[in-house]
Amino acid sequence: MSLHPRSALRRRVVPAALGTLSVLSLLSALPAAAQPAQREHRPAAPPPRQVTEAEARTDARLRALRDRPEALRAFFRQLPKGGDLHNHLSGAVPTEYLIELAAEDGLCIDTATLTAVAPPCGPGKRPAADARTDRAFHDALVRAWSMEDFPPGGNGHDHFFDTFGRFGEVTWRHRGTLLAEVADTVVHNNQFYLETMVTPASDGAKQLAAEVGWDDDLAALHRKLVAGGKLDRLVAEAREEADDGDAEFRAAGRCGTPQARPGCGLTVRWISQASRSSAPERVFTQLALGMRLAEADPRFVAVNLVQPEDWDSSLRDYSLQMRMVGYLRTQYPKAHVTLHAGELWPGLVKPEDLEFHIREAVDVARTERVGHGVDLVHEDHWQRTARTMANREVAVEVPFSSNAQILGVKGADHPFSTYRRYGVPIVLATDDPGVSRIDISHEYQYAAATYGLRYPELKDLARASLEYGFLPGTSLWQGNPTAKGYQRVPACRGEHPGLPVRAAACRHLLTESTKARLEWRQEAAFAAFERAHAG
Repeated sequence: MSLHPRSALRRRVVPAALGTLSVLSLLSALPAAAQPAQREHRPAAPPPRQVTEAEARTDARLRALRDRPEALRAFFRQLPKGGDLHNHLSGAVPTEYLIELAAEDGLCIDTATLTAVAPPCGPGKRPAADARTDRAFHDALVRAWSMEDFPPGGNGHDHFFDTFGRFGEVTWRHRGTLLAEVADTVVHNNQFYLETMVTPASDGAKQLAAEVGWDDDLAALHRKLVAGGKLDRLVAEAREEADDGDAEFRAAGRCGTPQARPGCGLTVRWISQASRSSAPERVFTQLALGMRLAEADPRFVAVNLVQPEDWDSSLRDYSLQMRMVGYLRTQYPKAHVTLHAGELWPGLVKPEDLEFHIREAVDVARTERVGHGVDLVHEDHWQRTARTMANREVAVEVPFSSNAQILGVKGADHPFSTYRRYGVPIVLATDDPGVSRIDISHEYQYAAATYGLRYPELKDLARASLEYGFLPGTSLWQGNPTAKGYQRVPACRGEHPGLPVRAAACRHLLTESTKARLEWRQEAAFAAFERAHAG
């Protein structure tokens, strides 16, 4: 099973890659917010929210650290940062750990392509274990399997996506072990929740799609999938696969023992991914499986489409795939949807391919979140799309580093400020932090440096990453918090985070709602963080 089918199938001329972003040089001063290139039809900026004394003092502390790189890095690591909602499991693992897993599994490395392959290690192949003692070999693998030392001006797009094919023989074997490693990193970065993407029952879905074939009538195609319990058998296979992964995770994390690793306490949910470059019948089958699975198993919450949006097959079938998702939403209304959309840029695709992707994800597929959304201002009627996203609270998942490495888009070119100005909910995310060689703390630090964000704004970004997560239960926050500010629901308004909850109504909410409980936990973490940094 491929956990993250993103290896490149073809080449394109793309903007120069920028390599891993360095925030330390950017934070020699906190500049005013960068202004996006698009300046037309600007709405009025939302009024600044009321800032507490503790928040103001913490912000002063942040500004005082701008010339102290190590202390600044510690500030951002300790900052409570909600959840990571856009994370590909196979791309999230540190590259050095993947190399060690390859060695443990006795895998070989094709010396021409630096791709992990199954043994035996014949001519042109070396044991992966050689990387334990041959530093040059080890470092070459790190560079081939990640963006480490990627040269400025190189084709970052292709190198980024090619890494997954090179280490794919490692990752498909170890879902639970990979999760244990990633979960520890999430917890060390003071996050409380993770949604990560995998491909459930990949081989079974491929076989079922081939058996059923394609039908332009999506309702008829869906009936063929469910007939005779075929799709339900695939759901059962995916759940058994998840059970095995859970057992592996608990073993790797030593969960339930005195030596339990930090990640054992992390709340994790799976997003089922469909490979958008595949044949239409396979994409539809993977989407239907993922949505049926989300309604059958609480460990799974949503579906997404992965692989490069600019591949020929992805472009050809984009509108069809949006219709697929839109139809399946009528069949599985309890399943959530988040979609990679607008991970494009001028020069990467033809101008006409920049005109509609985010709009169709929002209007046709009715996605609840948009992943990347980088080409917003290049779409037709983009202002209407932005207003629709704001009104419907369709959040955009922003991974700054991968946007720079894949598309060459950063700073004022990135639509981050445009989304903020239109009141679109924003959550910062990592995408593939192992490949990018970053973590979520880096992304928050980059946001502060590049867009002049103050501590209260960073705090609200962290709150958004739980508010717009696919967690069950009622929110701690009232109404539309992006538009109206983060005001607690009446039941918990008089409570003090970090202290025992007195009101019975608030205790009931925190007991019954996973979402509110994690949000309250984060508020307690903010209170402790502000006490530590407000002096």
